Amino acid sequence: MGTEVTVGIDIGTSSVKAIAADGDGNVVARARVPHAVVVPAPERFEHDATAAWHDGPRRALAELGDLDVRGVSVAAMVPSLTAVDERGAPLAPGLLYGDERGRTGVVAQGADDASGGFLGYVRWLREAVPDAHGFWPAQSVANHALAGEAVLDTTTASLAHPLFDFVQWNAEIAAELGIDAAQLPRLVPTGWEAGRVDGDGPALASGCIDAMAEQLVAGADRAGDVLVLLGTTLIVWVVAHEGADVPGYVTIPHTASGNWLVGGPSNAGGLFRDWATRLFTSPSERVLDPGAVPVWAPYPRGERVPLNDHTRRASLRGLDLTHDAAALVRAADEASAFVVKRAVDAAVARAGVHPQRVVASGGGTRVDDWVQAIADVTDLPVDCVAVPEGGALGSAWLARIAAGLEEPTAMTEGRRWARVGRRVEPRAAWTAASAARYEEFLTLS
Repeated sequence: MGTEVTVGIDIGTSSVKAIAADGDGNVVARARVPHAVVVPAPERFEHDATAAWHDGPRRALAELGDLDVRGVSVAAMVPSLTAVDERGAPLAPGLLYGDERGRTGVVAQGADDASGGFLGYVRWLREAVPDAHGFWPAQSVANHALAGEAVLDTTTASLAHPLFDFVQWNAEIAAELGIDAAQLPRLVPTGWEAGRVDGDGPALASGCIDAMAEQLVAGADRAGDVLVLLGTTLIVWVVAHEGADVPGYVTIPHTASGNWLVGGPSNAGGLFRDWATRLFTSPSERVLDPGAVPVWAPYPRGERVPLNDHTRRASLRGLDLTHDAAALVRAADEASAFVVKRAVDAAVARAGVHPQRVVASGGGTRVDDWVQAIADVTDLPVDCVAVPEGGALGSAWLARIAAGLEEPTAMTEGRRWARVGRRVEPRAAWTAASAARYEEFLTLS
């Protein structure tokens, strides 16, 4: 089992990550291909789709070296969309989650757009590139670049509801948007084989949402676990025994049978933290006083759950002459942690959750101060996964299914690859001091 190598590729906001893993989940090789995220206006957010979605996955796969690979799978952030020509080459920017071009007042057949902007992206791209051959998300652009066909997995497509009706693309809604359903990718169930890399190479899986791939191998499967994905976007999922209506948040079934996930995405992740950190000089070496930290409202580009308000903007409260860069960076880390705590508190109040620990995944687990702030603010131990590139690792698991190395029903068995790299404990002095700042944060939000 250990020698059956599969590759997972994760198209993230700032880079493409690739992980080659053996059958026991051990990392054989890894690669990272950086790309730029473009913010041409405060509410626009895009990629160069050629660099990030088309070329990046092929480069990442090549940089893993000469391996005997049995399967490949690509995950990506959602929603995303670009227009392509007949060769699959992007003709427009790759529109990303939160871009204002998704807010075009699209209402098809009286149904609200639940796609997070996907329908709006379709309409904007159709008007911007009327002669486009197709309209493809990042996963489909990458799949075409790798295997010659635009394929999309049904899990990712589900976020395009009602354009995707959970069986197929809805031709009537496509027509209302000004396109033909045939301009959208071919749909294949998640984890199924969708082609062969370069025609005769490893099996290519249909793909997946990055956050779902990450969840499959994180091991946050028991009620009371809090899965925190520390990427460019902060994603918080509180594991609950039963579903509940938690205002402002999303409740969905957990892949672990019988449990539920309460939470959703926030803009208070790495994008906010990196932006805030760049505003200041390097933090000093002095020891911070737990009681002397200001409070950020971490919304330079609006907020997703639970506020769902793209007009929110960042602010910093309580600055005085004693604060230096170290205090302001700690405030940024705490603001992100406050978002986690707010989700946990909501799940406790409405879903009866008894939180036990945080399971942290993503590149942010390498940032010790960020992880420590989450432990301090939530007063929970944080178990950081052993492989931070969780989206790529989870995709490597899905590639095993496409390659016939696992049963088609084995998607959730990816938890056998879950490993804890280290545990970070909360510090009592910082937990007590941050409690008052959390209350102030709530007044800013």
